[in-house]
Amino acid sequence: MANFPTGTASTAVAAAGLIGGYGAARWSGRRELGGAVLAAAGAAAAVGWKRQSGAAVAAGLTGLYVAAFGGSHPLAKRIGAWPSVFAVTGVVAAASTVAGAAAGRR
Repeated sequence: MANFPTGTASTAVAAAGLIGGYGAARWSGRRELGGAVLAAAGAAAAVGWKRQSGAAVAAGLTGLYVAAFGGSHPLAKRIGAWPSVFAVTGVVAAASTVAGAAAGRR
């Protein structure tokens, strides 16, 4: 098995939730489908974050995930929908990676 840094799986799941949630909503025309993808991935990432870094870090990263979803909407008005989704996904992925690395050092 590959030796991935701590938190890589949760980071990938969170990124997939933000990008996949938007993609599902856009391509299906059903916002609730996008919301379901976003929520399922967010819940899965939160479980991983808690296991890897503890409840406080998981709560903070989950809050960031939700804030990124909400913040992508006004940001999209300025830079476009996909660039906005990618930007907020980058922020969440970076924070998750840093948290995972910090947990790995403990």
